[in-house]
Amino acid sequence: MHFYIKNLIKEGEHQQLDFKFEIADSRKIARSLVAFSNTDGGKLLVGVKDNGAIAGVRSDEEFHMVEAAAQIYCKPEIIFTAKEWTVDGKSILEITIPKMENIPHFAKNEDNKWLAYIRVDDKNLLANKVLLEVWKRKKKTKGVYIKYSKIEESLLNYLKEENQITLSQFCKLAKIPRFKAEKVLVNFVLLKIIDIVFTEKGTFYKLNEEYQTNIKLSP
Repeated sequence: MHFYIKNLIKEGEHQQLDFKFEIADSRKIARSLVAFSNTDGGKLLVGVKDNGAIAGVRSDEEFHMVEAAAQIYCKPEIIFTAKEWTVDGKSILEITIPKMENIPHFAKNEDNKWLAYIRVDDKNLLANKVLLEVWKRKKKTKGVYIKYSKIEESLLNYLKEENQITLSQFCKLAKIPRFKAEKVLVNFVLLKIIDIVFTEKGTFYKLNEEYQTNIKLSP
């Protein structure tokens, strides 16, 4: 069965797989647990270096730190499963985190603030106010109603030409305050007209591919 773990390691770190050489801080692990649960679920392989080299788990304390992360530093608590594997004489801890239905989940940081994270490729990135509001609104049964004004029109026209826009750019384009721009973006994301794209360098918004296709097909 060690081939299972070796094949996992060969995949390298990605949106649903993260390697941890060791666990020394439950708060940092909480970010990974939350990011996986808020996105597509995933696995942590503890005792594996970033380059895929097997270092092995040093003690049982590592499992207890993951447990503490899930119970104390995640809100709501993250439910995970754990399995220990022996590969080449070394122990690897496989932590499996499911995609949660009741999102968002939050992780407590060093300043005791609760923050939501998402998993993008092999990174854990902070969820912004727009995504948090999208998650909140999705839980409501109320429909989405928008007033199609020059503000909305200017945004869509810009995206048809420039492909992407940041929140700051949208504020300048429409000459509106940040909170109003965020409200427009939330509505468009909920209507699947616009997608949020998170990167390490920042967050931007682009037209949803399906929406673009439908526009092109329209007479």
